[in-house]
Amino acid sequence: MRASSSTGDRGTGQTGSYGFAEWFRPGEYQRTEQILPDIIASGASYLRTHLSWAEYLAAGGEEWFDWLIPQVGTKIDLMPCIHYTPPSMSRTGRSSGAPLDLKSYADFVDHVISRYGKYFSHIELWNEPNNLLDWDWREDGDFLLFCEMVGGAAHWAKQRGYKPVLGGPCPFDPYWLNLMGERGVLNVVDAVGFHGFPGTWDSEEGTWGGWDMHLGEMRRILDRFNPASEIWITETGYSTWRSDEMEQARRFMKALSVPAERMYWYSWQDVAPDVPVQEGLWFDPRHYHLGAVTHDNQPKLLARLLMEGGVSRLEEVMQLATPNIGRGAAPIVVTGGSGFIGSNLADSFLQEGEDVVILDNLGRPGVDQNLAWLTQRHGARVHPILADVRDLRSIESAFTDAKAVFHLAAQTAVTTSLVHPIDDFEANARGTVNVLESVRKAGKGAPVIFASTNKVYGALEDLEMLEMEDRYIPADERVRAHGIGEDRPISFCTPYGCSKGVADQYVLDYAKSYGIPTAVLRMSCIYGPRQFGTEDQGWVAHFLIRALAGEEISIYGDGKQVRDILHVDDAVAAYRGLLASIGQVTGRAFNLGGGPRNSVSILSVLREIEKLTGRPLETKFSDWRAGDQYFFVADTRTLERELGWEAKVGWHSGLRHLAEWLVENRFGGRPLLLEEKRKVRA
Repeated sequence: MRASSSTGDRGTGQTGSYGFAEWFRPGEYQRTEQILPDIIASGASYLRTHLSWAEYLAAGGEEWFDWLIPQVGTKIDLMPCIHYTPPSMSRTGRSSGAPLDLKSYADFVDHVISRYGKYFSHIELWNEPNNLLDWDWREDGDFLLFCEMVGGAAHWAKQRGYKPVLGGPCPFDPYWLNLMGERGVLNVVDAVGFHGFPGTWDSEEGTWGGWDMHLGEMRRILDRFNPASEIWITETGYSTWRSDEMEQARRFMKALSVPAERMYWYSWQDVAPDVPVQEGLWFDPRHYHLGAVTHDNQPKLLARLLMEGGVSRLEEVMQLATPNIGRGAAPIVVTGGSGFIGSNLADSFLQEGEDVVILDNLGRPGVDQNLAWLTQRHGARVHPILADVRDLRSIESAFTDAKAVFHLAAQTAVTTSLVHPIDDFEANARGTVNVLESVRKAGKGAPVIFASTNKVYGALEDLEMLEMEDRYIPADERVRAHGIGEDRPISFCTPYGCSKGVADQYVLDYAKSYGIPTAVLRMSCIYGPRQFGTEDQGWVAHFLIRALAGEEISIYGDGKQVRDILHVDDAVAAYRGLLASIGQVTGRAFNLGGGPRNSVSILSVLREIEKLTGRPLETKFSDWRAGDQYFFVADTRTLERELGWEAKVGWHSGLRHLAEWLVENRFGGRPLLLEEKRKVRA
């Protein structure tokens, strides 16, 4: 028999340990091998999964469970949940009915213990007690059948030296539990399971009274019949069907703190969209979004934070969401305010004494560091609202008193948009409309300034290019001299370009249709401090990070593609300039970039990085990516003329500035291999 793992003291809540409830269907060998290491990496101590009687007796069932139980049980504390009577053996003919011979259930439990007992210490007895179509416990005959069946199986499991856990109904019913005590079942179990999904089902059905109330009722009943029995939360969770991943993380933390000896979170992975749940295929969309990762294994906020550092990492980020009391001043709202540009923009206003609402879902790794930096620098004038722009209900209140809105929250990668086009649309297009509608509902006429992209102009395939030694340049001398102007027709390309382009046009139209002051900046490549670049977005910072770490740099295409790069200080000045002049620029879009003076090829940036680090770079070239432009340099003359703005930071000094910031903040102050240290900016 496998040794039992330790748990916290009864009634004081868990000691930071947790598990996941994850159902593996017969034949899911690859899925099991894929997600089990991630579940363990999340810090989970336990795993609860079903061992279905019906599936075991089906063709290939023994082979499947002979593989699954050892595969899981040798790696994590496993609790098999024995349930589902086969219809052919049921008194009712339904899959959860009482078997013809009630002892058959105990016999099957005995068989499971004999075959797999070395892989677990607890065994859950759960034959759908909440399925009132099959078990009507209010009918004494049915209820006696259930008690005899489960009680007998629990008694025999204890005789075999195992600890039986009684499955609980959902929603929780204290009368049912009390009757289980009166019929003697509670006397022969070591723990009783609780199922509850506050905020997903229980609250809406009017059955949720709070963890303290329900678990308190359970404890009082158990103390009458079996004071030694523990309370386990064998199933709880929160569906992110409204994209509210922060709320899922909060609910997880709350479930960890309640007075129960164990907590199993349902579940690790979303149900795949083509898999029917018990009620049927897409009977209720909430069923399909209960995981900590998506069905295709993309981590949500909960999974990412757990895998970064377990419960302590979750607690650290949750503390960032602590609200501050407003001082009566109308705040500036920055969506995506924990991101690279957003945090720099927010900081500039906070330094002047403004209150700033940071609306962010913390979806990108590293951005919580920016939020922590802002709160450390500016304290109570920072007002975090950790929510997702896709969830209209959760963001509306952020705009109630806003005097200005900078909308930077977005899905930012072309590559990601090609893999998940619907998610890209929801974040960029629907998210932008949600922001605009929230501002319109507030009725304060707050200006909205939107971060758009040069991708609204498409791949620029009609531009004739000349190939030089290290770069492409336009054959058109006017474009070569000044760049791409706002008179260039928009031509959306890739799902990312389409979603941002749609948002771009909606922002401009809200000025026409509703009189909301709006303006748009179609940005080229911005770089600078507080940027945590990735291969898909923020390539200047990504190249520097890889180079400083001594890692290989991947280049898509031949490296001769040209961009105008702009230091974030200059970008912040442009955003602020638009707000200051919103009366004269409302309803208009402007290109924003470093302009011809700061136009660089990828190869030229790599050469400069080699100078900064003092060593050659290791590079790998791959095929061009969809929608990649050979050349984009922003013609910023309109912005310069309207605002008196100009790009002040040259790209050589700006690149050095970013490198020094990365060394100090990401590499622990390890000095660059530079010939000399110079001041970056005058």
